[in-house]
Amino acid sequence: MSDILLRSLMFVPGHNEKLLESASRSDADVLLLDIEDSVQPVSNKQIARDRIVERINKGAFKNHMVFPRINDRESGQLLKDLMQLSIEGVDGFMYPKSYTGEDVYFIDKLLDTIEYEKGFPKGKFKLIPLIETSAAVLNAQDICKASDRVVAIAYGSEDFISDLEGIHDREHQSLFTPRAIIAMAARANNVIPIDTVHINVHDMEDLEYNLKLSKNLGFEGMLVLNPKELPLVHSYFSPSKRETENAEEMLRLYEQAKTDGKGVALMNGKFIGPPMVLAAKKVINRSNLIKQKNKNNE
Repeated sequence: MSDILLRSLMFVPGHNEKLLESASRSDADVLLLDIEDSVQPVSNKQIARDRIVERINKGAFKNHMVFPRINDRESGQLLKDLMQLSIEGVDGFMYPKSYTGEDVYFIDKLLDTIEYEKGFPKGKFKLIPLIETSAAVLNAQDICKASDRVVAIAYGSEDFISDLEGIHDREHQSLFTPRAIIAMAARANNVIPIDTVHINVHDMEDLEYNLKLSKNLGFEGMLVLNPKELPLVHSYFSPSKRETENAEEMLRLYEQAKTDGKGVALMNGKFIGPPMVLAAKKVINRSNLIKQKNKNNE
């Protein structure tokens, strides 16, 4: 059962002062402070690292989890990213272009060494591999298993479609199979599945269509490009008051049946079985995480 809240993970270009300032006031659960694709030309990457560190040291992101999106192992930038950004105030890293479990294992061992050198406990920095190629989708299980640092995997659909040489159709049918595979691979390995960004940031109707599909497939959160998407994303990935109350009642009836020595418990004429009990516990756990976050932000 997850003790980490990952409903919304918002990309923020690390070199952009204005967007960093805006992000610090946002309601996103996680800030993906970017040093990769959105930071161009290459000369801006050091500017991004410096600005991220400066703001973290000033406590600008204290109400958020912080996962910088670092550069991949072929970029020549990876070691600079990890050495400079493995600091207090950073929870972990989003790693792009995770083709196989070996890529994640490579980062895991780099972090082992950095943590040792800097005096951090082993495993302090978590990982969210980005699944954005055909190879990565087919290797999603190995990626999940490659390191205990992996808390989630996230789907990068645009790079995936480009790699596939497919078409991102209006109905998103071309994304359905990889979405399902990624969600299943994550759940099979007890990590959190995070759905792809919604690129039409001004089309709230299409965002809601994708959120319904995302939730049906088992995703627990979504990558976000624009703060205006956050209220809708949070509404879909947060238990409603009714869902929470139903979960609490289900657990009460289940425990009462055990106390009374009854073999089964009933709720609204339906048997309460172990899968339903587990689902109810997850709803309550998630509701408590959200309450705690809201309390911390007051």
